[in-house]
Amino acid sequence: MYRIRCLNNISERGLSVFRDQGYELGESIFDGDAIVLRSHKLNVEELNSEVLAIGRAGAGVNNIPVEVCTEKGVVVFNTPGANANAVKELVLAGLLLSVRGVSEGINFVQNLDVSSEKKEMNKIVESSKKVFKGTELRGKTLGVLGLGAIGSMVAETALNLGMKVIGYDPALSVEAAWKLSSQVERINNLPDLFAGADIVTLHIPASKETMGIVDKDLLNNFNDSGVLLNFSREEIVDEKGVRESLANGKVKKFISDFPTPSMLGVENVILMPHLGASTSEAEENCAFMVASQITEFLQNGNIKNSVNFPEVNLERTLGSFRLAVVNRNVPKILGSVLSALADKNINVLDMLNKSKDEIAYNLIDIDTKVSDQLLAEISRIEGVVNTRGFH
Repeated sequence: MYRIRCLNNISERGLSVFRDQGYELGESIFDGDAIVLRSHKLNVEELNSEVLAIGRAGAGVNNIPVEVCTEKGVVVFNTPGANANAVKELVLAGLLLSVRGVSEGINFVQNLDVSSEKKEMNKIVESSKKVFKGTELRGKTLGVLGLGAIGSMVAETALNLGMKVIGYDPALSVEAAWKLSSQVERINNLPDLFAGADIVTLHIPASKETMGIVDKDLLNNFNDSGVLLNFSREEIVDEKGVRESLANGKVKKFISDFPTPSMLGVENVILMPHLGASTSEAEENCAFMVASQITEFLQNGNIKNSVNFPEVNLERTLGSFRLAVVNRNVPKILGSVLSALADKNINVLDMLNKSKDEIAYNLIDIDTKVSDQLLAEISRIEGVVNTRGFH
């Protein structure tokens, strides 16, 4: 029976996937086979020697020490697209807030004198509403930085609102490109994206390459006074640059799902308390997806939606026994593994070998039960990170 350490509140829909398989669940399972979490900041010390996988019920994995996990041969899963609709809908709210004085108008009404007569209040409202006059989204140009699961949905929504959409994504996959509307104009570089847009919305992950990528220099490319939306990751925006651009008029409004002390009280800034994926539907979708991925990995060794391991799916050969081997992505290791099997007269029925960056992963179906002795022998091969067997 597999044991799962569950950190944060995980939706019952996801937990039921584990329970249906007879898994043991609990926050205090410190020697579990897998860890499931949402926002918990996972420390290296929490990676017990038995853990095989970590599942993040969400897209971002910046709260997980991915590099250390890779070194230990621990597969890190995420759930791309599971909360995309929830984020898309909040971005739509952000778009509307960016051009209409909705937020300012609500604050104005909330501060009206409650003792006023209705007739007097109506008079005040009618005479003051011109202050909150805005513009329409129709006809505006939206620049989308990052055209993955969320960015492409935002682009489609904007097109349906009558907006022109331009996009930039140097890492756009073939699969994502097929899903993208032909009406989205592809832009070749970031400065041109900002120069051609009235509003720019960010949908890229936080990484060494993207930290602080949206800075004062980039914002200066707005032709007029542009709007910036960040429902992606706090770290990709240089807040000092945003404040300076707000002050000099290059940025008209900044709307973010990541409140920080330095942005509180800044004029023309609207901050939300990280509500992007905070819907019951998104939490259920993420939990179900990550639980399904982990159970398939633990029981069959197959990998889908991992940020540090290759995608691997090998159908079980009838009557076979399965061996999984994680090794450094260097020559001759797989040959040594196969030689160890041949030396024991073990026949390979089927196998799949794939790699991602510095790690390689192998699923090998054999005609003999995987013994502890065999696992120990393969583990001693130089470059092998870990091994395990399936019945």
